[in-house]
Amino acid sequence: MKKLSLSWLMIGLVSFIFLPWHMTEDGFLDAAWIVDGLPSTGLFQMLAGQWWHLPALLTFIIGIVLQLTIPNPVVRAKATLLSSSIGLLLIAVQGLIIVRAGPRLFEMLLTGETIIAGQPGMGLGAGLVALSLLFVITTSIAQSGKGQGDAFVIGAIGLIVSLVGIFVFYPVMHILIQAFQVEGGYALGEFFPKFFSADIWGLSCLVGNHTCGVAINSLFLAVMTGAGTTFLGLSFALIFTRTNFRAKKLLRILTVLPIITPPFVIGLALILLFGRAGTVTEFVAELLNIEPGRWVYGFWGVYFAQLLSFTPIAFLVLIGVVQGVSPSMEEASQTLDADRWQTFRYVSLPLMRPGLANAFLLGFIESLADFGNPLVLGSGYSVLSTEIFFAIVGSVADPAKAAILAIALLTLTLSAFMAQRLWLGKKSYATITGKADSGQNASLNPVLRTICYATALPWAALTLVVYSMIIFGSFVKLWGYNHSFTWDHYIRAFGIDFASGRFSGVAWDSYFTTLTISSIAAPLTALVGLATAYLLVRQKFVGKNAFEFSTMLSFAIPGTVIGVSYIMAFNFPPIELTGTSIILIIVFVFRNMPVGVRGGIAAMSQLDKSLDEASITLGANSFTTVKRVILPLMGPAILAALTYSFVRAITSVSAVIFLVSAKHNMATSFIVGRVENGEFGLAIAYSAVLIITMLAAILILQLLVGARKLRRTDRVQQTVSA
Repeated sequence: MKKLSLSWLMIGLVSFIFLPWHMTEDGFLDAAWIVDGLPSTGLFQMLAGQWWHLPALLTFIIGIVLQLTIPNPVVRAKATLLSSSIGLLLIAVQGLIIVRAGPRLFEMLLTGETIIAGQPGMGLGAGLVALSLLFVITTSIAQSGKGQGDAFVIGAIGLIVSLVGIFVFYPVMHILIQAFQVEGGYALGEFFPKFFSADIWGLSCLVGNHTCGVAINSLFLAVMTGAGTTFLGLSFALIFTRTNFRAKKLLRILTVLPIITPPFVIGLALILLFGRAGTVTEFVAELLNIEPGRWVYGFWGVYFAQLLSFTPIAFLVLIGVVQGVSPSMEEASQTLDADRWQTFRYVSLPLMRPGLANAFLLGFIESLADFGNPLVLGSGYSVLSTEIFFAIVGSVADPAKAAILAIALLTLTLSAFMAQRLWLGKKSYATITGKADSGQNASLNPVLRTICYATALPWAALTLVVYSMIIFGSFVKLWGYNHSFTWDHYIRAFGIDFASGRFSGVAWDSYFTTLTISSIAAPLTALVGLATAYLLVRQKFVGKNAFEFSTMLSFAIPGTVIGVSYIMAFNFPPIELTGTSIILIIVFVFRNMPVGVRGGIAAMSQLDKSLDEASITLGANSFTTVKRVILPLMGPAILAALTYSFVRAITSVSAVIFLVSAKHNMATSFIVGRVENGEFGLAIAYSAVLIITMLAAILILQLLVGARKLRRTDRVQQTVSA
């Protein structure tokens, strides 16, 4: 580990001497400082008068001296840990205190022309210096005997904790602190009356013809959505794994269509189908001679749209879990004279509990954070996400109210998280071990198979109808009014001038930008999410439960709040990212990371720890064990993380609506802008192209990731009906 520590110290020292310390004009990767010979390195800035960079240089010099002069490895590790920790802390403090306008604190002490001139945000050099010091710290911890001396595991924990702290806690705290703000300062006493008000937690709807508070409305909707999406997701997973249904490929496409839908399209399609003047509503009204209703506006419409939107998330989590149930246990149950229903009820279903709990939690949180469907269909049914949105972008901006509502939303999320932990308990759900398993999963009994078909197939048929309407709407002049066939919307959006060889359509720029950013963000999201799941399931460390909840924080808060908090946190030093593509990539990674975390936890809970132990016993380290043993068994979780993160990076609107710029415009902000201008045909045509693009990407990802092979045959055993 001495060589590893020295390597990181040398990387940090070289970065301090040769790389730009501050942000360059065009971002982290701008090479103009090399071409123009601009002396912006940390060493030059220090020699030019920015004396506050001296601790960074001294930290590396001291660290190298300690590594070369102290023979005792434990003493050397503790000394290096202390010096590196102090150095990293001083770098963070100087970045937070000294901004472009000069010092924000200790103005009486920090004087002089150089320090008053301030400094821009940290750049590539500062980032690599901080990263190298972080890994020196984690390596020193491992060398001192902590964490079983595993530098890879401790380094991964340190890196992920730091990333979550910087890109989740740091920006979120900027907006949550607004909850305690009053005129002229901050007051804790003003928070509690506002937080516990009847507008948020009122239960008037239970005792009369009144409305409940927005938190109660959100809770009821989230519970219903979580339960409904989990039930539908399980039905689809059982059809795929335990039946011989012939149209599985078509059904698989329909299960992922809703998550690849751009914003507002499902809500708009439901209105044109089931609204007061909708096609289905008018047909039923004429057939039954009744007055057309408005049921699609309000709770039932929002619930209906959320079931369509979020069932695929539950399916992606549950498909791997259902596949992972050991057929040997089911065969043992049937050998003991249990029928197929008893086997499913008492053996298979309990082993699926981690997946069911995680699928429900994701559906619950998605419902809480969703604001597109309530915004379009909610009518008088107010929920936390829409109230937060209006508090931020309304005619009278009220960030304090938005922060209070965000804390109420976090309270509901934390409650769901704790309930999930209590329900799962400390039982073992491992079903995949190192032993060969040549059995076949038990098929479903007729009643359960009928229930699965009766719930999943109508949902799939409705999905097909909704998306047929979307495609239809892209080929008519004005959806709902003028149904004359036309190609105009596609030509205007994606036209190509073959004479000049240029892309003349108005949507090309945002389309290419979106694909580029999504392609970068997706693998990073999967990597961070699954690495976090590995640490949570396989490792023990202080504060693990708090860390697990913190990974859900960015997912639980509505995207609008995340977007605003990123602007407040990263619009000034020490980290200036607004207006760059990097901030879009980062917000996608940490916004969508929880899906990889929950899917990874559900899948990894079924992998027996003896697999890891056997690998380590044979001489492999933790990194090799993860690469050669765990990852090959994580195919469904990897596919779920890649698929979901890629499509959500394309379809997300609320988190990026405040972060896009003229140079980096995303497809969703382009679509929303067209909807606001009444150009529905162009917006729907763009949405149709995005849907086809994402379907193609998902098929490519399935081919690249492949299928997980758990046993010698994947064919479903067909048994004679009882």
